[in-house]
Amino acid sequence: MKISTKGRYALRLMVDLGLNAEENCCPVREISERQGISEKYLEQIISVLSKAGLVSSVRGAGGGYRLSRDPKQYTVGMLLRATEGSLAPVSCLTEGEPPCERADSCTTLYIWEKIYEAVNNVVDSITLADLIENEKGKRK
Repeated sequence: MKISTKGRYALRLMVDLGLNAEENCCPVREISERQGISEKYLEQIISVLSKAGLVSSVRGAGGGYRLSRDPKQYTVGMLLRATEGSLAPVSCLTEGEPPCERADSCTTLYIWEKIYEAVNNVVDSITLADLIENEKGKRK
């Protein structure tokens, strides 16, 4: 499994919002400047996150984006699945995919299931609040 820039930047974006938009909204331009990510690419990522209900927008003067809920309510897995889709290492473990013809006799399925389970356990146990606290610790 390889996480694309979309997934990595989505995590950075969400941490940035958690650190900077507690009382006000953050314009994409400001996030772009702080994170060194192009505005156009951030807008694409924000669109995905917004459609998933993970960020909300405010239009007009003082507008921008903010988290839709408390950072403790987001997991890294939730954010990555919104931007990356399935985190399954092989397509036969992806929800909605047709079952593999060889599943009953597949020697390696056990390995892929263990990898998938381990990845899910890690990404679902780390919250956005954890990432924000980690970032605050780095800044001290």
